[in-house]
Amino acid sequence: MDGLNYIAAAIAVFGAAIGAAYGNGKVISKTIESMTRQPEMAGQLRTTMFIGVALIEAVPILGVVIALLLVLK
Repeated sequence: MDGLNYIAAAIAVFGAAIGAAYGNGKVISKTIESMTRQPEMAGQLRTTMFIGVALIEAVPILGVVIALLLVLK
């Protein structure tokens, strides 16, 4: 049963990393698309993009915390 904790931790980290990568890709691609449509809004869009990316990056951090809890339990 001890080995299953490691597998569960790996799945948690893997899922969080894949989800964050997909989310970051979508946010950045849509921001670039918006910048090409409205170049005068580029500064504001960039700021909003950085905030969105920072929030998305919190997901893998939570995944690592969950994985550590599973392993250390």
